[in-house]
Amino acid sequence: MEAVDFAADDRPSADELLAFYQRHGHPNRPGREQVSRMIDASFCFVTARAGGRLIGFARGVTDGLVGRLAECKLDPTYQGPAAITRKDARIEHDESGIAAQMARRVLDALWDYGVERIDAVAYGTEVDFCEELGFKKLSGVVALGLPCADRSKEPQLAGVKGA
Repeated sequence: MEAVDFAADDRPSADELLAFYQRHGHPNRPGREQVSRMIDASFCFVTARAGGRLIGFARGVTDGLVGRLAECKLDPTYQGPAAITRKDARIEHDESGIAAQMARRVLDALWDYGVERIDAVAYGTEVDFCEELGFKKLSGVVALGLPCADRSKEPQLAGVKGA
């Protein structure tokens, strides 16, 4: 395996990140402008490169009080033999510790900034990865999402004071 170079705050271009998402079948299909805004709005960005090619990245966001490990992605060819589904570069097997190094650098940046708590949302096999980093399942918490495509299902505000 090639040597892997890590860089903190190495923000890839929108085109490079879009190519990474496309290579790995990421389910979201953001546009270039959306990805540019996401990159700019991220508090910290850590990349892993082999031969100059982006093979993984992790990023964190924060409001100053709560931080979030927003993404940690690694090309499945660098994950190890237990990477089975190989969906959208989710962490399934971090045999070489590449993903953990990227994630820990993001966590350190958030802790150094002074956040009180760091959250993560994990899909399937990512739960094990997050638990290995020290994350715990939160009792009573249910993750919810509101896709913007569902705006037509927005609750009506008629009769709500101030609406």
